[in-house]
Amino acid sequence: MTDVALRVAMNGVTGRMGYHQHLVRSLLAIRAQGGVSLPDGRRVTVEPVLLGRNAERLREIARQHDVDDWRTDLASVLDDPTIDVFFDAARTEGRAAALHAAIKAGKHVYTEKPVATTLADAVSVASAARAAGIVHGVVQDKLFLPGVLKLRRLVDAGFFGRILSVRLEFGYWVFEGDWQAAQRPSWNYRADDGGGIVLDMFPHWRYLLEDLFGPVRALYVHATTHIPRRWDEHGQSYSATADDAAYAVVELDGGVVASVNSSWAVRVHRHELVEIQVDGTDGSAVAGLRECRIQHKAMTPKPVWNPDLPVTEDFPAQWTVVPDNTGFDNGFKSQWELFLAHVVTGEPFRWDLADGAKGVQLAQLAYQSSASGSRVTVPELEL
Repeated sequence: MTDVALRVAMNGVTGRMGYHQHLVRSLLAIRAQGGVSLPDGRRVTVEPVLLGRNAERLREIARQHDVDDWRTDLASVLDDPTIDVFFDAARTEGRAAALHAAIKAGKHVYTEKPVATTLADAVSVASAARAAGIVHGVVQDKLFLPGVLKLRRLVDAGFFGRILSVRLEFGYWVFEGDWQAAQRPSWNYRADDGGGIVLDMFPHWRYLLEDLFGPVRALYVHATTHIPRRWDEHGQSYSATADDAAYAVVELDGGVVASVNSSWAVRVHRHELVEIQVDGTDGSAVAGLRECRIQHKAMTPKPVWNPDLPVTEDFPAQWTVVPDNTGFDNGFKSQWELFLAHVVTGEPFRWDLADGAKGVQLAQLAYQSSASGSRVTVPELEL
């Protein structure tokens, strides 16, 4: 059988995520290993085409990584019949228009989240992709992290019994940018530019909660801007108009309740930047990006509340580490390999643009809940 060579236009590789995770650790790593093996014995090889606005930076990236083709003109990419896939990791506010253009040009599309800044645009993009008959997918990298894969193993094995609750804690301190440079771009804190932790992170929380525990049925959210003034990449002060923290209670199928806290204004006192605690009738687990620890009901201690005596128990030491039992590749790369295989076979990709629209829906409902101060239900999304 004949191997398949794909050319992938990568929009936004001058950004941190686009460069490190998608270009270097995914497509270039796939190229270096000789491509992706298909079940029928064929191999899918890839060659990236770099796309962006900064010609000097693109030229340097191409030189450094031995990439032959880079461009600053989206139209030239879409008009090029040798380019098979369009990938977008550029700024959120321009994503829906870029995806629509790529779909109209007949390209398969793969994209970062959120897929749009509004639900209407997200639904429009997903509907267009379905009508065009292309293969389309949305990055849902956290499902492929070692800690989450171990957590899924526990769910599939019935370790928890009946799952009662989920506690998800995410965040870290993002410096304001005055006396120390911020580690996130300034547009993240401007609502008009598509910023905000709800729009950024709630699409992640939707697929994590739904894939692991069941559909989201209702939520109550309080979103806020803790740090009202920040400094941009040029040292200029600006007003932060987007939310930098959100505190949510999320109701899932079967009565499972999830407490989800997201903040760029919190100092970390956890093992990892994101941790998910799951409590069930038969056991509990705490999963991070890489590790997962468990405590079965037979090994659960019986602490007694007594504030008059010092605590002598080492509670974290009472948990057991879940073994790897297998090798784990980079999560972004793993999903890229799956998507490229689907492009060749033509089979629908599980995490498609409709799934991405659900993430935008949850973010929009979160803002609605925060504005009204009320619990909101999550309707079925029809495309």
